[in-house]
Amino acid sequence: MSGVFDFVNAINFTKKDLIAEEQMSSKDYVPFVVNRSLSYFTDTLLYANEMNMYRDLDNDLQFRFLLNSIRPKKRFSKWAKTENTDVLDLLTQYFECSLPKAKEYLTLLTEEQLDAIRECVTKGKEQ
Repeated sequence: MSGVFDFVNAINFTKKDLIAEEQMSSKDYVPFVVNRSLSYFTDTLLYANEMNMYRDLDNDLQFRFLLNSIRPKKRFSKWAKTENTDVLDLLTQYFECSLPKAKEYLTLLTEEQLDAIRECVTKGKEQ
């Protein structure tokens, strides 16, 4: 997966044409991941959206468009990760509530309370 982020780094900062320099192949370019990485920033969001509209373009063409259109700048953001679904599933089962309500409850509960709920729910499953 680091190969994909080499493309993102080349687009954002180094401005090296990795495909022309034969360091990487156009098959290594994953448009979805690159576009998602660029969508975190206001100055590159519209470029990523444009590439999403023309997703049938060849990977090489997409990379070259982004490489030559986006100004060089050091951009970094944390990749959005999924939440702890095990705990949320536990809370939805215990409180018989929706997922958004379980997320609210999760912010209010302590670790000791979560342990007590885990114990209660697992005892119910054993019977």
